[in-house]
Amino acid sequence: MGEMVREDGRTANQLRPLNCSRNILNRAHGSARWRQGDTEVLAAVYGPKAGTKKNENPEKACIEVIWKPQSGQIGKLEKEYEMIMKKTLQSICILTVNPNTTTSIVVQVVHDDGALLPCAVNAACAALVDAGIPMKHLAVAICCCLAESGYLILDPTKLEEQNMKSLAYLVFPNSTTSVCTEEASLVDGEPMEHGIITSVTHGVMLVDNYLHCLERGRAASAKLSDFLRKSLKSQLQSDS
Repeated sequence: MGEMVREDGRTANQLRPLNCSRNILNRAHGSARWRQGDTEVLAAVYGPKAGTKKNENPEKACIEVIWKPQSGQIGKLEKEYEMIMKKTLQSICILTVNPNTTTSIVVQVVHDDGALLPCAVNAACAALVDAGIPMKHLAVAICCCLAESGYLILDPTKLEEQNMKSLAYLVFPNSTTSVCTEEASLVDGEPMEHGIITSVTHGVMLVDNYLHCLERGRAASAKLSDFLRKSLKSQLQSDS
């Protein structure tokens, strides 16, 4: 198969230009703006505040995610995004440090031009670092799409997303050491489940396609991790 060139000139595996800035909101305990191409998300962290919500374990810290769409009311999809983000962020934060507290993460969509949920996860992760919330490791998220022709592309624009047969939102730890055992995370050449934090698929995808998405996503997550670490590091130095 020849290399596919997309409308914006990228190759199938190429990410859009990345941009991340932290500490942009005065009243939040931590904040970050994350841009991938024209998709832009603002994340703000408030807390930890004393007490947990109903049905939460008071012996652990509780994370809540509040999704704010660009305009209009929050719908079913946004509620799903809140739930996915809550589970993802809970799994990377150390919840035993501040028991019986609630940390709120407010996600404000500034502009959606595709791969919105992964951008929101990346923004929230940077905002948690900015707020000094104790974390096991950072996480990076990527969207991988499958075209009718069987072609895979990473980090789609809105238009590309709409023309796809299925897509996978994948969240990877930025270092495999903290989540993987000493043994290699490959079994007979296949990636094992625990090298990934969150995986959500929409549409119909065969197992082979899914494993291909994982492989592509994992390769791209190294670039994202590198970018996230560099941008956090340069800002930490300028803060001090």
